[in-house]
Amino acid sequence: MAKRRNISRRDFLGGVALGAAAGSFGGFSGLARALETKGEGGYPPSRTGLRGSHPGSFEVAHSVAWGGAKYPVPAMQTDKTYDLVVVGGGISGLAAAHFYRQKMGPKASILVLDNHDDFGGHAKRNEFDVDGKRLICYGGSQSIDTPGSYSPQSAQMLKDLNIHTDRFYEYYDREFDTRKHLERGYYFSKAAYGEDVIAPHFDGAGGVEAAAHNAEIIARYPLPAEARAALEKLLSSDTNYLADTPKGERAAYLRGITYREFLLDVVGVPEPVYVLLRDNIRGWWGVGWDAQSALEAVRMEMPGTLHLDVGEMKQREPERNEPYIFHFPDGNAGVARALVRKLIPAAMPGNTMEDMVLARVDYSVLDRPENPCRIRLNSTAVNVQHGPQQKFVDVTYVRGGEVERVRGQHVVMACYNDIIPYICPELPADQREAIEYSTKVPLVYLSIAVRNWRAFAELGYSHLSMPNPQMMHSIALDFPVSMGGYQFADDPDQPTVLHGSFVPCVPDQGLQAKQQHIAGRRQLYETTFEQFEEHIVSTLDGALGKAGFDVDRDLAAITVNRWPHGYAYEYNEYSDPPEYGPHNGPHLLGARQMGRISIANSDASAYAFVDGAVDAAWRATQEQLSI
Repeated sequence: MAKRRNISRRDFLGGVALGAAAGSFGGFSGLARALETKGEGGYPPSRTGLRGSHPGSFEVAHSVAWGGAKYPVPAMQTDKTYDLVVVGGGISGLAAAHFYRQKMGPKASILVLDNHDDFGGHAKRNEFDVDGKRLICYGGSQSIDTPGSYSPQSAQMLKDLNIHTDRFYEYYDREFDTRKHLERGYYFSKAAYGEDVIAPHFDGAGGVEAAAHNAEIIARYPLPAEARAALEKLLSSDTNYLADTPKGERAAYLRGITYREFLLDVVGVPEPVYVLLRDNIRGWWGVGWDAQSALEAVRMEMPGTLHLDVGEMKQREPERNEPYIFHFPDGNAGVARALVRKLIPAAMPGNTMEDMVLARVDYSVLDRPENPCRIRLNSTAVNVQHGPQQKFVDVTYVRGGEVERVRGQHVVMACYNDIIPYICPELPADQREAIEYSTKVPLVYLSIAVRNWRAFAELGYSHLSMPNPQMMHSIALDFPVSMGGYQFADDPDQPTVLHGSFVPCVPDQGLQAKQQHIAGRRQLYETTFEQFEEHIVSTLDGALGKAGFDVDRDLAAITVNRWPHGYAYEYNEYSDPPEYGPHNGPHLLGARQMGRISIANSDASAYAFVDGAVDAAWRATQEQLSI
């Protein structure tokens, strides 16, 4: 039985995808549409429906980037000149404001602009009120991953915010699955496999004991007999499929083929076996094994790779030996909220990581004139350009349909990286080209409030991966974290939040990773909330209905956190030069300082983690402080 203590971030983000047909289920059809407007209008975390890059947050930027719109620069300033203007209120932008203020003192005037109706960027907080119980969950950036590997600057920032990650060893219930007799499994949908089947995940460790266990499990998979037999053989095999390839050449060979090619062409498994395995890295790399190298499959110890004897391999990421438990109930929104409280103490009471969990932000104080640091939401930058003699930077932005202009002695661009070439006319051609090399990875995090998780308890699962994706590739109980007076739903009859994941891409069409990200982003913009709603309903009904879950009775609310520009792009060794990584690649040129303008975001680090965003903020701030 799987234990959370042995599960890594890769396990949480992974999962095999699903392809269930959308359906209509009686009284629930249309409920979430009504809930789109439910929640306190002045309190963004409680808003349901389509969130993330929500309607109203992206249209102005798209008019500039897609339509070539030009917004007139107001002749007169509509606000004062600030010491620092930050474009983008995510973790990187808020961290830049924090670092600048630390150096320049509490009276430094800072303005943070963000195009969304909430701060935090991808570090988004979702809240629900279900039958009088307040539920808190995350709608974006998930956890503080391996804080022991953080740079001195990022580690110190957490301490300055009173975030002490060692406390999560107490707050995260690592024995939850064991106590509740829950494991990880697959949901094979009727739409994709002809019947609705739930079965345990196979054991990939190899060996005689695992083989006997797998034979029993795989017999339940709705696959052709030939595929079941081939999967059993693959999992128990000790064959070196590259025995005829010189050992010194194996790593290069595997880097040049996909794991799809390895399975189908080298090992010779039937197509259904490959499809079963294809998408378990979608949440990690944003694509399946049709667009990622077989060498990465070796690193991740995928079936068929355990005995290839490749030798020493360059790691694609730092060694991560800490458990994946450093998680606020609202994910890394907790980090963003701690930064806001540090910058604007009146916005939220308290001073500890614990009292922050249940505290409410007073959004009405974020942009008060008397604040040395102000956060201005629903404001989209459309032009950022140096003024006369390069002594300041003019930032033109659109808010409520009106064009406004503010000046900063310094500017940090902590927004979506690919918009910078469209709104910074001084950007040199080589830097523009470097920025345009990469593209964001689209992502959807689904927060599904339910009145109980009894069906999961009856079935014996906490996490279900779904082969053959359409609009969800995994669904799971939320992280079992209790802290600051907030209690995870330990009782199956209590309301809780289910977390669904979906990374849209176009597998097995011969497209490389960046091409699939672009196609996936287009798919997200074309998918309505109603389509997500219907798919969630059909999935819950198919997966949990036989265990007593009733959609009309038990499903309370849905928040679709849609991020067409989601993860920062991390170089893919199959389709990018293998020497590219966080310390080498076009992103370094793309992040080059432009006088009084510096760039800070996780894109500029080519690293889709909190410390990537914070380290970029530190660099950008130091650049501006040196002027």
